This record gives sequence, structure tokens and C-alpha cells, in this order.
Amino acid sequence: MDPRLSPALREEFARPGPQLLPTPGQTVAIAGHRSAGKTRLLPLVSALLGKQGMDLDVELERRSGRNLRDWVAQDTNGFREAERGLFLQLPQGSVVALGGGFLSHHPEALQSCYTLLVPISFETYRERLLADKTRPRLRPGMSLEEELHSIYHQRQVLHAAVPTVGLADFLRAFASSGNPS
Repeated sequence: MDPRLSPALREEFARPGPQLLPTPGQTVAIAGHRSAGKTRLLPLVSALLGKQGMDLDVELERRSGRNLRDWVAQDTNGFREAERGLFLQLPQGSVVALGGGFLSHHPEALQSCYTLLVPISFETYRERLLADKTRPRLRPGMSLEEELHSIYHQRQVLHAAVPTVGLADFLRAFASSGNPS
């Protein structure tokens, strides 16, 4: 370690970062912005790890009997409480695709998890959400353009505060590991 670094920087560099592959029995949480492709990647990641995956939003709808779009619009706090509660009930070692707001609303719930971050640019995020009329509005008091810009950039900051592994890093590590599943 370079002795010219301040003690705070030395401590930061010495702190272990997220592992590139999950440990046996560690829950794998697939996280990222809305419409990043988490649900689409769930079967691939599950197959690579040799485990069955679950989409948290789909399971919330199934268990509650409520449409997520309506639930978020009518009772956002109740929805957030239910998603966190369901996630915490999952058995250790699960593979789960999280909803787009989970990472920014419940970072503490992910502390012991292997959190795989699915990247998406603002341009792609905007394009997909403008085309998808099934997703709930999160800030209906704003124009849709303002909402998309505001939420994306606010969540980018929040996502950066959570230890995650990027999708490309995970795939490279998996490929070079000899496929541990």
C-alpha cells in the first residue's frame, strides 16, 4: 500500500470489495433500474448457477392478488414494505430478480447478498419506459420526461452506495472459473 495515501484512503483501499462470484449458499439478487433486463437475465443467471430463480415482482403479484401498477400507484409504502418483507423471507441461496426500486429503497436488506447489477444507460432506460405503458408512474406530479430523468439519476447515486458486481464482471469471472455450478 502506498504510504503517501491518507489513512482514510488506505483504509478504503484495504476494505474488501464484492466477490466476483457468489459463495455457496449466498443469495444472488439481480438488481438495477426499471427495464434494465433483470427479469430477462433471471433464467440465464439461474441456469449458470444451477438454481431456480424467482422474480420478486411476479411473486408479489401472485401472493397478494394485486396488480403491481395499481398497488404502487395507490399504496407505495405498503408495496415497499411487502417487497422487503417477501425478500427477507426467501431462503438463503435463492436467485431473485428484484424490482427496479429495491436497490435504492432497501439497500440494508442486501448486505449479506451477492448483488448483481444489470447496467442500463439513461437513453435505453428512457426509450424502454416511454414504450412500456404497463409500468406504474412513480412521480405523476411531474411530466414523464422529468420523472424518468429524476428517478434514473437519483437512483444512480443510491445504487453506487451499495456493493454490487457488474454483469460483465460476473460473466467474465464465471467463464474463467471453470463453471462452478
